[in-house]
Amino acid sequence: MRAAAAAGPAGARLWRADSHGYRMHPGLHWAIGPQTHSASITMDHDFWLQRWQQGQTGFHQSRVLPLLPKHWPAVGVPAGGRVFVPLAGKSLDMLWLAGQGHPVLGVELSPLAVQQFFAEHGLTPTVRSSRYGTHHVAGAIELICGDVFGLDAAALADCAGVYDRAALIALPPELRARYVAGPYAHLPAGCRGLLVTLEYPQHEMQGPPFAVEEAEVRQRYGAGWNIALLERRDILAQEPRFAAAGVTALGTALYGIARKAA
Repeated sequence: MRAAAAAGPAGARLWRADSHGYRMHPGLHWAIGPQTHSASITMDHDFWLQRWQQGQTGFHQSRVLPLLPKHWPAVGVPAGGRVFVPLAGKSLDMLWLAGQGHPVLGVELSPLAVQQFFAEHGLTPTVRSSRYGTHHVAGAIELICGDVFGLDAAALADCAGVYDRAALIALPPELRARYVAGPYAHLPAGCRGLLVTLEYPQHEMQGPPFAVEEAEVRQRYGAGWNIALLERRDILAQEPRFAAAGVTALGTALYGIARKAA
């Protein structure tokens, strides 16, 4: 597999993979990077925008993540509570959440992903701009085309729930630290939701998606969130291309999380 590094802003190395993607459990599609384990990876906006433009992301799926309807009822988000979906892509999970009576606030960097989400579901959003980006609203779903790191407490003040299926694992460690200390820290007390991660030997493969083990989840979220492991599944047999890439173990973990009082 070939990959080329290009200079991003401020000279940062931007890792770019070729057209081979890897379908994740179920409904995530990622590129796997070169197997040079000592390389330092930083990612900027162009990385994700390029993947959407090249059709190398697979957020558009034919079904909802099965773990969502299985576990969401027990999460305890109040009826009608707004749900924050970071790095939303054009996930069908947003439609499912809206169908349960939850207003959805998604944030997505790619204008193409936002446009495709509404077009593919026959929705015509109203559009407005704010300091957070361009807001597209249709029915119960609002998608902000903007940077998730630009959100503050005012943007997230009315979110009673959070659903993180693909955001945390999309980020390398240095950005995961910023992510938890940024958007997650701005969610209000009492906010609760689901967090999906992947677990595999990180030295066997570079992300994204990145491995995030339970110890890291508890270390990063423990100060501000109550955390409960709800389910862990071994999915290597379902992902033969990971095995072909040399990954010897692959699992997915689902956590219930609840924001502690300040």
